[in-house]
Amino acid sequence: MAVDVDATVSAAPAASGTSLGDGRTLGGELARGRVGRGPSSLWRDAARRLRRDKAALAGLAVVALLLLIALFAPVLAPHPPNDQSFRIKLQAPSAGHIFGTDEFGRDIFSRVLYGSRIALRVGLLPVVIALVFGVSLGLVAGYYGGMVDQVVMRLIDVLLAFPWLLLAIGIMAILGPGINNVIVAVAIVYVPAFARIVRGSVLSIKAKEYVEAARAIGQPDARIMTRHVLANAWAPIIVQATLSIGQAIIYAAGLSFIGLGTQPPGSDWGVMLASGREYLRDGPWLGIFPGLAILVTVLAFNMFGDGLRDALDPRLR
Repeated sequence: MAVDVDATVSAAPAASGTSLGDGRTLGGELARGRVGRGPSSLWRDAARRLRRDKAALAGLAVVALLLLIALFAPVLAPHPPNDQSFRIKLQAPSAGHIFGTDEFGRDIFSRVLYGSRIALRVGLLPVVIALVFGVSLGLVAGYYGGMVDQVVMRLIDVLLAFPWLLLAIGIMAILGPGINNVIVAVAIVYVPAFARIVRGSVLSIKAKEYVEAARAIGQPDARIMTRHVLANAWAPIIVQATLSIGQAIIYAAGLSFIGLGTQPPGSDWGVMLASGREYLRDGPWLGIFPGLAILVTVLAFNMFGDGLRDALDPRLR
């Protein structure tokens, strides 16, 4: 939990000599980057609340299970995901193929397991990329303000002017289809959201007394931004990142569904939905199981993200 330094700290001499107890001074703690974080940890409080949120814990358990499935897919899958056998094509769920087979005789259960690897890849990597660029842009724009803020935020507004699907399709039209290009496209779609959230937090935090005190004792801007401002702005960033993962999985599956993402015979859930829509009458299991996989995965990330948002909400402390 961020701790505001008393307003009496208004100049460099006062800042460097103000006692914080136990032989510590404000100047010394600022130099070490400790002021602004506070002894009462926000994360400790959040973890305590999160442990009481059963829905969030259930979502976290499903996410952990999904990670294990993705890691051990070659061991868990009863058949290679791309092995074809026209003798058993469109076979209903049975003991040998618990999710049935598709139009090429491929085992759907194995393909769903391998699809978790692609789902996590297209869910996590775009968010990480957007996090890096969005946080950097929002931090610089919010801290310096003025012309820097105007230029950065007008670029962000240009990206926000396009619906996500049109923006992603435009990017894919330039880069071409493929899973790596999907990751880039979804990351660009998410950069504005992170930039705006970080900018809003920075505008509030940079006016705090401990930031003013850090400036007063002559700390460089880079250190103030990273050790005092950004360190106290991580809560909304982490919540946004958690909620964005589920949305990124849906976006990537949608692009694959229309043929711009993972290309056949890849075990992408969106690709499986696209191929299964032609057999909904004769083989509804082709679309049911990859659709359920998307539903459960996105729901788990959203449940965990909602719980994390409630745990980090300062109004509940």
